[in-house]
Amino acid sequence: MKNTLLLIVLVGFIFSAKAQTIKGIVLSDNQPLENAYVYNQNSKQHAHTNQLGQFVINETKVGDSLVIGLLGYQKQNILLTKGLLNSSLIINLETKAFLLDELVLTEPVNVINSMVKIDLATSPINSSQEILRKVPGLIIGQHAGGGKAEQLFLRGFDVDHGTDVGLSVDGMPVNMVSHAHGQGYSDLHFLIPETINTISFGKGPYYANHGDFNTAGFVDFKTKDKLDDNLISFSAGQFNSLRTLGMFNLLDKNNSQNAYVAVEYIETDGPFKSPQNFDRLNLIGKYNAFINSNSKVALTLSHFTSQWDASGQIPQRLVDNGTLSNFGAVDDTEGGETSRTNFNIQHSTILDNDVEMQTNAFYSNYKFQLYSNFTFFLDDPINGDQIKQKEKRNIFGFNTQFKKNIDYNTFDVSYTSGVGLRYDDVNDIELSHTLNRKTTLENIQLGDVNQRNLYGFFNAEIDLGKIKITPAVRLEYIKFQYQDQLSDTYSNLTQSEVAVLPKLSIQYNQNNNLQWFLKSGIGFHSNDSRVVLNQNIDNALPKAYGVDFGNIWKPTNKIILNTALWYLFSEEEFVYVGDAGIIEPSGKSERYGLDLGIRYQLSDNVYFNTDATLTRARSLEETDGNDYIPLAPDFTLVGGVSFKDINNFSGGINYRYVDDRPANEDNSVQADGYFVTDLNLNYAFNTQWKLGVSIENVFDTDWKETQFLTESRLQNEAQAVEEIHFTPGTPFYFKTTFSYSF
Repeated sequence: MKNTLLLIVLVGFIFSAKAQTIKGIVLSDNQPLENAYVYNQNSKQHAHTNQLGQFVINETKVGDSLVIGLLGYQKQNILLTKGLLNSSLIINLETKAFLLDELVLTEPVNVINSMVKIDLATSPINSSQEILRKVPGLIIGQHAGGGKAEQLFLRGFDVDHGTDVGLSVDGMPVNMVSHAHGQGYSDLHFLIPETINTISFGKGPYYANHGDFNTAGFVDFKTKDKLDDNLISFSAGQFNSLRTLGMFNLLDKNNSQNAYVAVEYIETDGPFKSPQNFDRLNLIGKYNAFINSNSKVALTLSHFTSQWDASGQIPQRLVDNGTLSNFGAVDDTEGGETSRTNFNIQHSTILDNDVEMQTNAFYSNYKFQLYSNFTFFLDDPINGDQIKQKEKRNIFGFNTQFKKNIDYNTFDVSYTSGVGLRYDDVNDIELSHTLNRKTTLENIQLGDVNQRNLYGFFNAEIDLGKIKITPAVRLEYIKFQYQDQLSDTYSNLTQSEVAVLPKLSIQYNQNNNLQWFLKSGIGFHSNDSRVVLNQNIDNALPKAYGVDFGNIWKPTNKIILNTALWYLFSEEEFVYVGDAGIIEPSGKSERYGLDLGIRYQLSDNVYFNTDATLTRARSLEETDGNDYIPLAPDFTLVGGVSFKDINNFSGGINYRYVDDRPANEDNSVQADGYFVTDLNLNYAFNTQWKLGVSIENVFDTDWKETQFLTESRLQNEAQAVEEIHFTPGTPFYFKTTFSYSF
């Protein structure tokens, strides 16, 4: 009997000490936190929370210690008791200042994106132009009066308006396929900066959940689910500039659902001799609700409309001879108008067997009309060469992905798969020769585009402890369709293309302060439907093959360095000339270079960051010396110093530098580089009232924001001249902002 009792006690002890699985949810202000890190210090098991803040940790037992943390929140330590093991943990994290010394490289899902999260917190975005500048190494330029999408530069690409960088907002694509002004055109101005919650990005074609236009990289934006406070803000500056902003919670102090609305209005004349007469109105409303403990839904409705005049690009010869100043114009009848209305519904849920499912379905109604004149009187010496580009489109689509984590005892695997569809219905896409924005002299192109993109992907992240191996594959199907309205007979051209895109990445965590990575993969950007079908293009989905090797190193608690050596080969380098409605294929190309980033927290309140890129871009089908890729940047440098909460003051100084770069294939003509510095300073009177001052181009540098080597002819010239045409960069520009939070 005594032995029997001893056996029962022993079995009970063993049972009580047996490792178990524990589930929980991580919250902040009663809202779920995604990607929070949960680590068992005894078993070394770890997990990250999903979109609903949920996590699962295996091999836990009484006496184990859990550490729960997320950058920007106070870490918590929990000692597991029998009671906690038998219940679902509910953990609330308190917010705190972003400190670089708390970033452990093995904890975040993506270290580089965590570093940008710190950049965003220490130096917030103040304008729509600054949104993309938060991506390390990405340079932007405006060259059509403020209402047109910015020109992008990344990793030796003149991306134009988005041909090689995929952009999205809450899972909704921003890039426009077969756009009137150029393939991949991406107008991000419908996004109000203060509504941004996170910015995620990746460089290179290595990501299975990103498809078309993801060759040089991608950038994803997520908007806030709720507002911390209501906000009213008013800004006024030089050049008759003003901005008003209102952001209001509609459902206050409600844990199960949130709703807010934001309104932004901007107008300015700009520094030009001919006023820009620019104005833009943005509206966004968002509603979030928890259907139950395992499901969440979000509805977003947004609308933006904008109109403007532009002075266009001016020839260098008129500035050199004193005919024009930098801010003059040859044809000041350029400009345009555009609008976009979006509806997006997002749904997150946990299915049976702990499968996470995320879905979003979207609809966009988009209108665009642009008047430009790049060659003046080259083709039409009487009426001039003004062109109109116009379109109306509806975009429908959805994205769905499933994620499942499986513990195989000696290693873990996270499986992710997804499917999606995008359908673009573009009506009356037009390129016309016009006069004074009033008279259409000739229709050059006019038709309807229908383009369908169906995709699927599979990704497996195999966690072996210090090493993570991620094989993946993506399948793309695109159908191009174009109906030419200028054809004498009915013309409905179609073509279908399929692409298989494998990827493979390896990550090695040498220790908590040093992480190595090797990434490889194949991406693509699609071609314009009109070009594919009218020119019988065989390779409508030219591939880009890339590889990255580098590390992220934290030599001290206050410094993080990231380095990447990379190479990208393109099957077909397309130069999109949307302004002329044509495409210039230029064969195979290669780019390789070095990315270097530094983050240094000088103190709890002072933060420094800088990112440098060194790139060599060459055509592979031209002779040596004639193989330069025009306008491909070879060296860029961006960064700044910011400070927060020093005697109620916060602010910073930021700089960006672009080296001289080739403007033509033999580098006999160069586009001038520039170094521009911006400054902002804010003072908080209390928790509600704040006064801010910002200065663009503090040193009043004379710089060219965008440049093109163009052949043009003025009305009084007998012969055409090929030379640099440019849009001047903003001169010294002062703006003050007064805001009230409640």
